[in-house]
Amino acid sequence: MIADTSATRTQRKSKKARMLVVDDEPDNLDLLYRTFRRHFNVLRAKSGVEALELLSSEGEVAVIISDQRMPEMKGTEFLSKTVPEFPDTVRIILTGFTDVEDLVDAINAGQVYRYITKPWDPEELKGVVDRAVETYDLLKQRTEEIQRAQAQSALMETIFELSEQAASIDATLTPLAAAFSENLSANSCIFQLVKAGELTPAFGSVGSPNITAESLADNSLVQTAIAEKTPQINTNAGADEGLAATALYQAEGIEAQAVIPVVFRGEVLAVLSLHWQEPHELLENAIALLAMPIYQVALMLTCVRSMATLAV
Repeated sequence: MIADTSATRTQRKSKKARMLVVDDEPDNLDLLYRTFRRHFNVLRAKSGVEALELLSSEGEVAVIISDQRMPEMKGTEFLSKTVPEFPDTVRIILTGFTDVEDLVDAINAGQVYRYITKPWDPEELKGVVDRAVETYDLLKQRTEEIQRAQAQSALMETIFELSEQAASIDATLTPLAAAFSENLSANSCIFQLVKAGELTPAFGSVGSPNITAESLADNSLVQTAIAEKTPQINTNAGADEGLAATALYQAEGIEAQAVIPVVFRGEVLAVLSLHWQEPHELLENAIALLAMPIYQVALMLTCVRSMATLAV
């Protein structure tokens, strides 16, 4: 699936990064909160168990600061439990004593970024956390690049398989919609053929049964994509009164739409319309990634159409 792009990362950096502080001593927990609340969105937990529950409901944070010696479970044990679901989160341990074995094992296993001894200096800890956030952003960037490469590879593989197996264009439409929807994490997707600059009745769709080809007929985003032969994106589709499908998108909880034209030698052969039920930034990097799969789809449609013409 495609993750957020460089533009999204810029947006992410402009907002307060989220961090979680964990300590069983209320005074320490309050001090950590007051130290970082001006520059971070700070979540608090009094134990590892409570922190795991909080992460389960709130989702990923950039940085976790945890005390080492806590009842129920040590800080290193708690942090190790966060690694499978949140591998990019940067973890920091606060320790008031020398628990070398646990700390060394945790650091070697990649579960702890740094450990800070108590009593900690606020300015020193702020510096460590700032570097931790930078590390988190780099890790997220790497993860996103890997995800985009995997999405492109999966799409290309599906398109090649369809090219070899497709007996008709109609037989490819729903599988193509499914492949793009899955790899771009869309909630619904329509792949509709275009002829002479107009939408045709031939389409394939996945996701919501209410979002059909008819909903694209008067969609200004689709018409612009066909006319200008360029991708069109609306990240506020559910509230855009200029879209004919706004009422439908509101009913379906659609917040974002992207329309990608499939163009071959200046002719628009089809459009791919993707819809998300949450804010989704499909911007320059992601569209650049789609260039190769979309071109391969254009070649496939052209070849299948030519074979059908020859058969007649």
